[in-house]
Amino acid sequence: MEMKSGLPLAGRLLSRVLPPHCRLCGAPVRQELPLCTGCHRDLPWSRQACRQCGRQLPGPVQAGRCGHCQQNPPAFATTTAALRYQSPVDYLVQRLKFSGELALAPLLAALLSETPGICETPLPERLIPVPLHRSRLRERGFNQATEIARALGRRLELPVDRRLCRRIRRTGTQSLLPAGSRRHNVRNAFALNGTPRARHGAIIDDVMTSGHTANELARVLQGAGVEIIEVWVVARAGR
Repeated sequence: MEMKSGLPLAGRLLSRVLPPHCRLCGAPVRQELPLCTGCHRDLPWSRQACRQCGRQLPGPVQAGRCGHCQQNPPAFATTTAALRYQSPVDYLVQRLKFSGELALAPLLAALLSETPGICETPLPERLIPVPLHRSRLRERGFNQATEIARALGRRLELPVDRRLCRRIRRTGTQSLLPAGSRRHNVRNAFALNGTPRARHGAIIDDVMTSGHTANELARVLQGAGVEIIEVWVVARAGR
């Protein structure tokens, strides 16, 4: 069962009495989100990346796509990654993912919502979080992709289809596997619980490493009739 989002009651009461502080430097903040102007400015924003897979590019390339995507395009059309997965982004993601600080999900969703790839294109009909296997969901108590999708859906006024996809077998952690094993690790790992109710959807996750997880889920969605599939992630790893 998933945990409810938000701070515990004591934390919510304290937040009404004490001024909010930046989660990175501790400075008092006045804005809605717990990140000061300086720390927000200094985040490792993803400035020049492949439009399709989100990998960082050394310079301009044809049609904004890397050579790999031009030769072997994935099942998804585009990738929007707000940040590069390095300090201090890894700290924020890991505090959400492994320490259960669900109050960080709205912050990460807000950072994702600021990216031009989302602001400058037609919005999808539904947000689709990458599912966890039920055994891992029991261990963790929540799905970080779902928490980010919920917060993002509230900001963009988009529905979140968190029950559409399920992970039918437990897979190894992609970032811990050799690059050559990652595609096989997630092959046939996903299934749908019904017919998608959208022709245009965005897959939501915290971090993209190799892109194989998103590609496998996109392949399943595409086979069920979703015509346009985007991938939105908070951060893109450099591999």
